[in-house]
Amino acid sequence: MDDRDELRRWLLLLRTPGLGQAALRERLAANDGNIDAALDHLRRHAATLDPAARAWLQQPDEARLQADLDWLAEPGHRLLRCVDADFPPQLEAIAQPPAALFVIGDASLLLYPQVAIVGARGASAGGLANARAFARALALGGLLVTSGMADGIDGAAHAAALDAGAPTLAVIGTGPDRVYPRKHHALATQIAAQGALVSEFPPGTAARPDHFPRRNRIIAGLSLGTLVVEASLQSGSLITARLAGEQGREVFALPGSIHNPLARGGHRLIREGARLVESPDEILDVLAPAARDLADELTLRLRAAPVAAETKRSKSTAGWRDDPEYQQVLQALGHDPAALDELTARTGQPAAALSSMLLMLELEGLIESLPGNRYQRLEG
Repeated sequence: MDDRDELRRWLLLLRTPGLGQAALRERLAANDGNIDAALDHLRRHAATLDPAARAWLQQPDEARLQADLDWLAEPGHRLLRCVDADFPPQLEAIAQPPAALFVIGDASLLLYPQVAIVGARGASAGGLANARAFARALALGGLLVTSGMADGIDGAAHAAALDAGAPTLAVIGTGPDRVYPRKHHALATQIAAQGALVSEFPPGTAARPDHFPRRNRIIAGLSLGTLVVEASLQSGSLITARLAGEQGREVFALPGSIHNPLARGGHRLIREGARLVESPDEILDVLAPAARDLADELTLRLRAAPVAAETKRSKSTAGWRDDPEYQQVLQALGHDPAALDELTARTGQPAAALSSMLLMLELEGLIESLPGNRYQRLEG
């Protein structure tokens, strides 16, 4: 089947009214991930669907599907599907994992060890300063900063990571071609260029209140831990934190003044068991083992189902060699197998950052992972 034809089938089902991504995943699971078989089954059993779904499957809007395909054909755009080898395994553990994600930018970043930084839209000056300081330190410490590109704490965290020269990942509650809030248009452009914008909603989808809790489950699911900087008792950030806790991820909260209404959400989280943190190093220390476990899981997945060439990171091998940090890792490997601990000592890189770089080098075919958490250079 032609790649474009397969993409069309995915888009057809993703846009089927009332089907939902959970039902699509269930149907895919019943058909060993075969999108053709899933579509055929739904058409054969169309009588069980609601009238809008039946009408769409019988006569889909071809102009809409063509527009989606044209969007995906643009450089840096991708539909990351749950059957792809590089679909983030972190999302398999969440309630109602998405069947597919629309991505602008570097889709491989979804595999990185991530920390979510969330908080109030109407944050205080002190809260914004804390968000920037923590985001910068965590990004430089080897964790990918993930948030929802909302006003306030989210935007400050994204901007600080970018200013530190690090990528950042924004999970949004609109279609990937929409920016909400509009004031973040320049920020969204920079995130797409230096990181990635991610959405489970197809192009053209406008902002709706019910989209943001759905977005929050993906932010929490992608991340090894969630940091709440400032939040009122009614803040949507508490939803993200609750989901993170339900998913078995770490929840961190900054304490604040008892006179600050935006500290009450964090104080409630701390009373309920979230970790009170006062410095980024506390978060890095807690998440480092989870980052190593994620790298090991990804290595096993790659061995079982190598990522196809067209799904690899878009940078060329030459581009990797031009990156000083990756060049340092390759030089540190030398020509004999080396353990992760050895490479950490040789490069001075944090374990979390080094695990991510080794994964990317393996995706590019420059190294291979060996038993015992060791790595072998394949060329040069």
